[in-house]
Amino acid sequence: MSQIRTSRPFVVRLQQGPLLCDGGMGTQLYAHGVAYEQGFEHQNLAQPALVERIHRAYLAAGAEVIETNTFGANALKLAQHGLADKVLEINRAGARIARAAREVSGIDALVAGSVGPLGRLLEPYSDITLLQARALFRQVIEGLVEGGVDLLILETFSDLREITEAVRAARAICDVPIVAQMTFTEELFTPTGQSPEGVAQTLDRIGVDMIGVNCSVGPQSTLQIVERMARVTGKPLSAQPNAGMPEKVAGRLLYLSSPEYMAEYAVRIVQAGARLVGGCCGTTPAHIAAMATSLATATGAVDVTTPDTVVVTEPPGELEFGAAELPTALENALQSGLAISVELAPPRGANPAKMLAGARMLRDAGVDVVNITDGAMARVRMSTLAAGYLVRQQVGLEAILHVTTRDRNMMALQADLLGAHALGVRAILALTGDPPHTGDYAHAKGVYDVDSIGLIRILSQLNQGVDVAGNAIGKPTNFLIGAALNPTAKDLDWELDRFARKLEAGATFVMTQPVYDPELFVNVLGRVGHIRVPILMGVMPLQSYRNAEFVHNELPGVSLTPEVLARMHAAGSDGQAEGLRIAQEMLQACLHLVAGVYIMPAFQRYEPAAELIRLLRSRPPATVRAG
Repeated sequence: MSQIRTSRPFVVRLQQGPLLCDGGMGTQLYAHGVAYEQGFEHQNLAQPALVERIHRAYLAAGAEVIETNTFGANALKLAQHGLADKVLEINRAGARIARAAREVSGIDALVAGSVGPLGRLLEPYSDITLLQARALFRQVIEGLVEGGVDLLILETFSDLREITEAVRAARAICDVPIVAQMTFTEELFTPTGQSPEGVAQTLDRIGVDMIGVNCSVGPQSTLQIVERMARVTGKPLSAQPNAGMPEKVAGRLLYLSSPEYMAEYAVRIVQAGARLVGGCCGTTPAHIAAMATSLATATGAVDVTTPDTVVVTEPPGELEFGAAELPTALENALQSGLAISVELAPPRGANPAKMLAGARMLRDAGVDVVNITDGAMARVRMSTLAAGYLVRQQVGLEAILHVTTRDRNMMALQADLLGAHALGVRAILALTGDPPHTGDYAHAKGVYDVDSIGLIRILSQLNQGVDVAGNAIGKPTNFLIGAALNPTAKDLDWELDRFARKLEAGATFVMTQPVYDPELFVNVLGRVGHIRVPILMGVMPLQSYRNAEFVHNELPGVSLTPEVLARMHAAGSDGQAEGLRIAQEMLQACLHLVAGVYIMPAFQRYEPAAELIRLLRSRPPATVRAG
């Protein structure tokens, strides 16, 4: 295929002002009953009328750019559905369906060919070479160009090498404008460790028409990335955030950010320098309609303040290895009437210094145990077992280990649990875990042989001296088995049904998500009824109004009351102190109902958590109930 010369209406349209792109095609197909296993891109052949109807809905909502349903239409991904030989056909069809939707709607919109990553790591982490990657991308882009796209959007890439090969493939066959978008983690780095500035500078050098960010993170983080990119490049910028973080409700993934919240941030993102703005996972025509209205009516500048980040650092000590019996500090604390645990995040890399320094601060403040998270939000971090062992050895604190069923099959789960017990771990919080495609590695596959209820049953059987297959393990384990409860769940009936099954499976203590409404918490406990296991109430001291917005709109499983949001807004620069007061009031209202507190620090800021511990330790003794 020789290089195709095309007109460049996208470039002309950009000169007239910012453009609004559409939202998540996969989100809408899923909402219309198309399961991931069916292959979203296959619907270009199987259900073209449905795909066209979704395009028309986005056009009616105000989208000026619609993306083809071809994000995963490369040979490697299509091979999972037996469609590796349909790459050209599916991509051509995707472009033609989008153009047909435009013609039927009578709206002068642009059609963008969506090109996603291959779904496999490149050499040296796999056998896919750079030249092979380029050839695979070329096949995709040939189909899109033959179908008549006006531009290409390369999106959700995590590896600069891979997106570079996609750009080279496109430039070899056409001069269609290219929008190159990378995905970032909540730490504002790509999964391969590149900063927004590094990404912008690299993409600028390889000659794309527009540089941007999409997927993985919600509006707040996207805004920060655009601001940082704008400082180092003169190229137009694009932004298509997710609608916050996903939450699993009644077996389905729902995204938290409302249309109004997305619309507000669309204006801020454009004012920060973006010329193309839209949405990714979780965004719907309703979100795009709200964004269109806000962008059309917005006037004046918006003051955007990036939250401060407090980093606790301390040089690492010399590590000591070897099994040691862990004192049952959690049992002792529960029996004393007030157990206090604080969440610790393992490091992104191999240096545990910040985590250990935070643990020492919490120990000195009077914490009983710490919670070690297990790949929260499907992000790669040091293993929870290694982190818990280091905290025990270096700081002398017992750890409640979060264990998810996302990454391990039945054999690996039991092997890790037996190893943890041998290393002195006694407390496990059983979790299902966030789906891999919502985190750092969208191509990774979840295991999910069991869910959190199944994991509780596994722990119970180990405590009886047998594994899942009924094989004797010798001396029984002695795990304290934790179950999670979300009092603010959107489908509370479904949540309480699962909670009852967790108790039936053998949970011996309970930890809740953060709660900001005492009346709601009391009502939920009333529905739960009397239980014989202790409950630790979740508390997350807010840091600022910006943090409160994020927690309410983008953090799965947590919601704030209008009153709390209003108080955080009114607090202004005194947000951290106000957040601490709100947490204290929640505890004062509900502490007599529970056996302890589970504190979750925002931004890994352990100072407010330590202050809250000191306040709790200074209070007069009170009668609390176990469950």
